[in-house]
Amino acid sequence: MRNALRDDAGPKQRGSKHEEHLELVKELLSRCRGNVARVQECLQEEHGISIPYPSLTWMVRTYELAQAKKERSGQYVFGPGEEMQHDTSPYKIMLGGKKVNAQCASLVLAYSRKHFMQFYPRFTRLEAKVFLSKAFAFMQGVCPRCVIDNTSVIVSHGTGPDAIIAPEMEAFGRLYQVAFVPHRVNHPDRKARIERPFGYISGNFLAGRDFQSWSDLNTQAQTWCESVANAKIKRSLGMSPEQAFLEEKPFLTPLPEHVPEAYRLIHRVVDSQGFVHLDTNRYSVPERLVGAKVEICVFWDRIKVYAKHKLVAEHDREFEAKQARITDPSHHPPLKRKVSGPCWEERLLFGENEVLDSYVAGLKKRSRGRGAKPLRRLLSLKQAYPQEPFLKAVERALHYKMYDLGRLENMILAITAGDFFEL
Repeated sequence: MRNALRDDAGPKQRGSKHEEHLELVKELLSRCRGNVARVQECLQEEHGISIPYPSLTWMVRTYELAQAKKERSGQYVFGPGEEMQHDTSPYKIMLGGKKVNAQCASLVLAYSRKHFMQFYPRFTRLEAKVFLSKAFAFMQGVCPRCVIDNTSVIVSHGTGPDAIIAPEMEAFGRLYQVAFVPHRVNHPDRKARIERPFGYISGNFLAGRDFQSWSDLNTQAQTWCESVANAKIKRSLGMSPEQAFLEEKPFLTPLPEHVPEAYRLIHRVVDSQGFVHLDTNRYSVPERLVGAKVEICVFWDRIKVYAKHKLVAEHDREFEAKQARITDPSHHPPLKRKVSGPCWEERLLFGENEVLDSYVAGLKKRSRGRGAKPLRRLLSLKQAYPQEPFLKAVERALHYKMYDLGRLENMILAITAGDFFEL
């Protein structure tokens, strides 16, 4: 009977005698960043209130103090040709037998889910324009709105609806009649169409595949998009993205008739060795331009160097190497150094006397370079003293292989004093 009455009455709602401190707990919980143990300490230290830890956690759970109440999520529905979404994600991939960092750039049509991706060693505004140009060409058209995150590659400053698009990217968008729209901060579901494929890329495309170069990687990526990602039937569509794209294609904005190739323009001064510096590497230019100002057009896979609006050099762009020199042999022919002859001091000393010639040769052999400095002093001794004592001293110095010109001058003085003066 007791059990029956208890069942009829339903579960008894039990409270806590500490609920009178609910507002204080809520305030401290916000200040302590959700750390309940720290809230318990503050209650005791600052207010002299002792609440057991189980009672404190019960209050937090019951009144949902630790986290905001979850709200029902909605769903975004897009019409054909209405929106496309773009995002990037970092990966570590094996490239040429070496693990490297890569940025995967992706674009998807929100209605048909048609997907395109490419990989880059870094993702700047140059790579953004290169990728988007390829993606728009792959889609054979564009949607007027492209939802992006708040990356500084496309956004100049601000976030979400208040974001200001970088003038360079805004001009790029006008070329295709596309407006870039950043979503609100902490609202990535706004571009869920592009967020979901990144896990599929990691688990399917990158799994078990080897790549020899960036070109090979991007070629395989495009093939995978065509034969796998866009050919697979999606449950939400009831068909493959390629089949849904046939319905969406008539609603896309056509591509411009002419699309200039994306590049970055920088200015450099040719160094003394005939190279221009770019991204830690050096590229050769004709040696006649040493010290000249040049313009470099940096494309995704190559660079072009212009001097006075004339193309003077073109190289494949180096991505992996650091501090490398990329040289075109036609730019730097072998250096022709002039073979220097004897110095003028040697020419004045040589040819008059065999003993002096031998001494000059020995002195030059023991000197740096052409021996101009010691030969200049020897010439001054020859010109300052009489010829006979000078040659006698040189002959004696040569016999003893003595090439100290200070001691040679003392010998000349000794011989001169003995011949001309009565000491």
